Amino acid sequence: MNIQSINLFTIGFTGKTAAQFFDALRVAGVRKVIDTRRWPDTQLSGFAKKKDLPFFLKNLVGIGYEHRIELAPSEDILRDYKDKKITWDNYEERYVQLLHDRQIASKLSPDDMAGCCFLCAEHQPHHCHRRLLAEYLQCEWPQMKIAITHL
Repeated sequence: MNIQSINLFTIGFTGKTAAQFFDALRVAGVRKVIDTRRWPDTQLSGFAKKKDLPFFLKNLVGIGYEHRIELAPSEDILRDYKDKKITWDNYEERYVQLLHDRQIASKLSPDDMAGCCFLCAEHQPHHCHRRLLAEYLQCEWPQMKIAITHL
């Protein structure tokens, strides 16, 4: 396809009803949800559990689903932030370095990411790895015009 610009979305399910979540994806025109969570099947995931979400996405709004664990923060980064051993700035730095070390920009392609939505649990994108991931790709793919929308 070799496109010059893409729309990339992010969404968190916390604080949303199922109706709000699926409507936001549908209205935005998302074609695939990419689950970036380390633990996608916790009991707190509700309607967004990995075992149920692909069914709901396909049957309610005609959207694909893919879980990509390599896009999730490492357990030590999550633990250190949760235990207040590192600040948000440290978290950002370590997560972006992890993406670089994992060579994420070369493992994903802009063509495949067009119309995709990065999923995690956080309600807002401000302190969330999904925002960092989208911004990382924006920096790593300077030849692309990437419009990021947080749903």
